[in-house]
Amino acid sequence: MNPTRTEKTVLIVDDIAFVRKTLKQILSSHGYRVVGEADNGIDAIELYQSLKPDLVTLDLVMPHMNGVEVTKAIRKEAPDAKIVILSGMMQENLVTEAILAGANDYVVKPFQTDEVLQVLTSVLGGEPPRLQAAV
Repeated sequence: MNPTRTEKTVLIVDDIAFVRKTLKQILSSHGYRVVGEADNGIDAIELYQSLKPDLVTLDLVMPHMNGVEVTKAIRKEAPDAKIVILSGMMQENLVTEAILAGANDYVVKPFQTDEVLQVLTSVLGGEPPRLQAAV
């Protein structure tokens, strides 16, 4: 079953169930299809390999593997993968590492619906990450 042209598939990865639920509600109500959820880096990689989503939202700090490590692992297998990092306010250094590892962009938690949708639209449209000038 292929998603329609406007219905992009998303894998949500975050160790906090509330964040996953909130993101799923936002994305589902705006034309995205959430095809999977993971609460750690190992499951994220396995789900990415089996689901091949159009985009991954990826927490930076998780059990087993952090978002930078997961980004590297996904990029190794799928150089064109679209990855958006979710980070806490005090994680600027990890965000930079994730962008250098291949993440397309980032959203700071706590996030706003409009920002999430704007970043996902930009990434899926092929725009460069906002940190590109800094890295």
